[in-house]
Amino acid sequence: MSHMKTESKRATIYLYPELHHALRLKSVETNRSISDMVNEAVQLSLAEDAEDLEAISNRAKEPNLVFEDVVKDLKRRGKI
Repeated sequence: MSHMKTESKRATIYLYPELHHALRLKSVETNRSISDMVNEAVQLSLAEDAEDLEAISNRAKEPNLVFEDVVKDLKRRGKI
């Protein structure tokens, strides 16, 4: 993940006390700032969203299957 400290924007977020405590502990143990850890978590989450959107886009080209037809086909082929 790239660090963009010079381009960083300040934001106020509110964390559950337990999460804040865990982040503070992890910050000390890993010698990383809470901001760096939150930035990385947000980047990872957005990357997962991008992958999901790409998969949806790729699947949009697939034909729609009617559930009833699929079940009938499985039964006809002796799969159920």
